[in-house]
Amino acid sequence: MGVGRRDFCLGALGSILATQALAKGKPRPNFVFILADDMGWGDPTAFNAKSGANTPNIDRLARQGMRFTDMHSSSSVCTPSRYSILTGRYCWRSRLKKGVTGGFDPSLIERGRLTVAGMLKRAGYYTAGVGKWHLGLGDTKPVDFAKPFHPAPTDHGFDYYFGIPASLDIPPYLYFENDRALAAPTARTEGKKEGGVFWRAGEMAPGFDFPAVVPTLTDKAVSVLNDRAKRPDQPFFLYFPLPSPHTPWLPTDEFKGTSQAGLYGDYVRETDAMVGRVLDALEKNGQADNTVVIFTSDNGAHWKPDDQRQFPNHHANGDWKGMKADVWEGGHRIPFVIRWPGQVAPGTTSTETASLTDFMATAAAITGTPLPTDAAEDSFDLTPALKRTNRKPIRSSIIDHSIDGMFTIREGDWKLELGLGSGGFSHPAHIDPVPGGPQGQLYNLASDPRETTNVWSEHPEIVARLTALLKAQQDAGRTRPK
Repeated sequence: MGVGRRDFCLGALGSILATQALAKGKPRPNFVFILADDMGWGDPTAFNAKSGANTPNIDRLARQGMRFTDMHSSSSVCTPSRYSILTGRYCWRSRLKKGVTGGFDPSLIERGRLTVAGMLKRAGYYTAGVGKWHLGLGDTKPVDFAKPFHPAPTDHGFDYYFGIPASLDIPPYLYFENDRALAAPTARTEGKKEGGVFWRAGEMAPGFDFPAVVPTLTDKAVSVLNDRAKRPDQPFFLYFPLPSPHTPWLPTDEFKGTSQAGLYGDYVRETDAMVGRVLDALEKNGQADNTVVIFTSDNGAHWKPDDQRQFPNHHANGDWKGMKADVWEGGHRIPFVIRWPGQVAPGTTSTETASLTDFMATAAAITGTPLPTDAAEDSFDLTPALKRTNRKPIRSSIIDHSIDGMFTIREGDWKLELGLGSGGFSHPAHIDPVPGGPQGQLYNLASDPRETTNVWSEHPEIVARLTALLKAQQDAGRTRPK
């Protein structure tokens, strides 16, 4: 990728600043990005004191750092959110316009596209990933897991990667390391469907143990941290996307019955405990004081009406309307906590409207690393919000996307949704407009945060403005200024 004169100058300045910081005994911080899978805004007790799943470790992180209450995942399902985190680019700009990738699909991240891992690697960081990938592997469909595959995460900026190809309910069920499977999927499971204990039938590695996956991945993440403690002169980036509490809800015996939200709540509790293991490892290794730790989720919880009726006191998505896959807030408004000792004031809260796409530009700003104009096209630097120095919104607008490809754009308190219905899992998913009626949905989240009153017909000028803004941002190929 080409780097222009401005980028080169910024890079030189960043290198000078980094050198000055090192000379003053302030090395560049490490990054640990912990991504839960399908954990809703209302699951952690740091965001919802009435949650039926107590989360002491996420709460600990919030006490030591900053909560964002208006953070969005860019999509209400797995794959697009992960693409956005790693590339700083809305996923609908890629070949994936709706839905998610399968376990045998080829790589979604384009060859040559700079990722946050690649950016930090260029800046001298060791980059590791452990956990659910779900961005495709190799360049053929189906992927042949009996052979090495490329592109692999190690072709997208990671020095090391250990994980599973997709969700824990999507075959093939196996572990891979860097560019090859530890064991080919020569066995088969007939699947299971008992409420939240669900996984699809398909290929798997012999002896694959579903309940052991979350602890196994955490063991590996902790081992990465322990290994980096032996190399303190090199900063590191650990991307840790857990596959929980996404289905199948398979808490280990230690956590069964520990929540007031059934197996799902128990799995949230186990996920929180894995966060705690990572935090404890950082403390034990002396890494905590110079590590930016982020905890968040890839989309809202898949907390269905039946689940809500069974556990009426647990609101996995808080009071937000909808759930995972939906265009409504419950689909993409997510918990987000960041701890950066000495830089982010402990126990603080930000109401800044932000997106997981913003991680790449924020990491670039923290490390003094330039962003080429053809990378991180939808990523904005959140450090002014972290340091509470901004006097105006960092983003003028934000775009999110449902599983069926329904767009929503938000500007200030106004939220436009280009369709009727949820666009996702909530009923009704789609409603055909009637002649003379609203063609989509418009809500003012300040006066109507639960999206109960569609005011599309009352404000045609706002509908027109936001529709034009969305079209302009789609056509421009970017939202971050050049």
